[in-house]
Amino acid sequence: MDKYVQLAKNTIEKYINEGEVYIPSEDELTEEMSSKRAGAFVSIHEKGELRGCIGTIAPTKDSLAKEIISNAIAASTRDPRFNAITSDELSLLEINVDVLGEPEAIDSPDKLDVKRYGVIVEKGYRRGLLLPDLDGVDTVEYQIAIAMQKAGIDFDEKGVQLYRFEVVRHE
Repeated sequence: MDKYVQLAKNTIEKYINEGEVYIPSEDELTEEMSSKRAGAFVSIHEKGELRGCIGTIAPTKDSLAKEIISNAIAASTRDPRFNAITSDELSLLEINVDVLGEPEAIDSPDKLDVKRYGVIVEKGYRRGLLLPDLDGVDTVEYQIAIAMQKAGIDFDEKGVQLYRFEVVRHE
């Protein structure tokens, strides 16, 4: 199993079963996980359906490993769309980790590609993000619309800033 996914899985299992934060050993981590800072999303699916997804656009912790640990706990217990995951569900979960690249401001939706780039929409303090290459999201317009809905931005509002970013997806 990929080390990023294994870290998220171990974190979720320890937190759900014991209520404790998982502390990995150094040999469980890659150099990037120990030394790099980056935004990351942890997505959890059960029987092909989304069960939790929480992440950070920019780093909030002092290492990528700590970012993944924090977001794995949040995705499994604090995603407001779902009840917390129970120990009975642990064996049914599919987990992936997306490590975000630096967001880049763009001046046109023409510079997006739903398979390659995630999108961030921003208007004032409202901000929404959608990861790239999601099932059912096949057009740039739909990708932007979902991100705008998440941000609470009306589709006809003017002055919305777009950003694109790439991810490295670990499955």
